[in-house]
Amino acid sequence: MSEKAIADYFEAVAEGRDGKIAANWVINDLLGALNKLGKDIEETPVSPAQLGGIIDLIKAETISGKIAKDLFEIVLNEGGDPAEIVEARGMKQVTDTGAIEKAVDEIIAANPDQVEKVKAKPTLAGWFVGQVMKSTGGKANPQAVQALVKAKLGIEE
Repeated sequence: MSEKAIADYFEAVAEGRDGKIAANWVINDLLGALNKLGKDIEETPVSPAQLGGIIDLIKAETISGKIAKDLFEIVLNEGGDPAEIVEARGMKQVTDTGAIEKAVDEIIAANPDQVEKVKAKPTLAGWFVGQVMKSTGGKANPQAVQALVKAKLGIEE
């Protein structure tokens, strides 16, 4: 694999974006996937514009990091515009606090034993965050979920 080609690809992705995030995606995700496929950077099915588009969607909080990994696989295997794929497949992160709050309330109501455990040991609040993420198919904004779980369970930061 030509280092110049990798550098050129990275520069195209990083232009106007956070260089560290761009580097992580190019090195870990793209080069890792190409390696598995036995392809060089010159043969990549994911253009710098597509990878940049995925990074932009994370930055805009349209998708979470987990959704971004799934989106990357779709772009890698099928191509397409990342923003259009997210729209068409309903992959947007849920930032609607009303919807997130409803999920938090349901999990808390269904698990009174866990509520007692968390009151004794606040670090267990992560269990509720995990359950809410699972119930929303990983689409809820994790920071919003965490804040709501802590607020509802009366856990101080």
